[in-house]
Amino acid sequence: MRVLVLGATGYVGSRLVPALLEEGHEVRAASSSAPAPERFGWGDEVEWARCDVTSTDDVDPALVDIDVVVYLVHSLSARGFAGRDLLGAQVVRDAVDRSGVQRVVYLSGLVPQVPRDDLSPHIASRLEVEEELLRVACSAVALRAGVVVGAGSTSWEIVRQLGSLLVVQPVPTWLRSSVQPVAASDAVRALVEAVGSSDLEGAVDVGGPDVLPYPRLLGLAARAERLVRVRVPVLAAPEPLVAVATAALVQAPFRTVVALVASLRHDMVCRPGHTWAPADGGPLLPLTDAVRRTLAAPGEWPEASLPSDPEWTRQHAAFLDIPWAPRTVRAGASLALHRLRGIVG
Repeated sequence: MRVLVLGATGYVGSRLVPALLEEGHEVRAASSSAPAPERFGWGDEVEWARCDVTSTDDVDPALVDIDVVVYLVHSLSARGFAGRDLLGAQVVRDAVDRSGVQRVVYLSGLVPQVPRDDLSPHIASRLEVEEELLRVACSAVALRAGVVVGAGSTSWEIVRQLGSLLVVQPVPTWLRSSVQPVAASDAVRALVEAVGSSDLEGAVDVGGPDVLPYPRLLGLAARAERLVRVRVPVLAAPEPLVAVATAALVQAPFRTVVALVASLRHDMVCRPGHTWAPADGGPLLPLTDAVRRTLAAPGEWPEASLPSDPEWTRQHAAFLDIPWAPRTVRAGASLALHRLRGIVG
């Protein structure tokens, strides 16, 4: 099949494209930035398109002769991201209905089982986009995933960088929600299956085999790097303060961190009876194995880093390879350099 991947140069997209090629699909790789095939090992094996999903003039030609659209576009780090993301979904939905596209696959986020008004702006936006894309006239599926465990994944890097920097980790007493992370390889696996099969329809949750409280996830990240860290309960820690403090301590974009922290108040777990199980019957990767793979050599596993991953994630990893300084000092130096570059440049 001919597959258009919108957001092909992002974290998941850059790992999905080679998996689709391996399955024999023809891929048109699209992103809002100018094509840069040299950044990717698969860059010469695909057709490239520059596509702003909010522009009909970009989307219509991108959909020509396409069978399946994979939608991986999110603008979480931008001001007013919800409005932009909804507009993009509306433009793509309308264009799909005008085209010969047979199927749409969207990577959404796990949605807590709480009243809609209680959802964080980030999750509310994902749900809004999901509902819009599922309105297409053709077959469609929204795969809802939570924390994607992989080096370079924004949600995972926030966890890992906090674990590397802070010897004593303050944990708000309200932060006892459970999470169900999924390995990057399994997230890609689910997307590949969704592209090739119409058996998956509507909203389907995607998670790994392990469910644990968020503080334990912090501990697991530290132990994987053989770090001794202490987590201390904090009573007076309002959510906005925690969000700003977290954003100050990691290298991820400020608005992205604030939005993600706001999503931690509720359990982010899969719904019984609405959860993806691999069609091939193969097991899902345990969380400990997925975390271990994030420390592997670049490109060895989908969970490992790639040269195309965001610079702020690769810069952090480079500092952690310096052997002569304590890990906290190395992480702090990486953060300081990142802040300095932001001021200078």
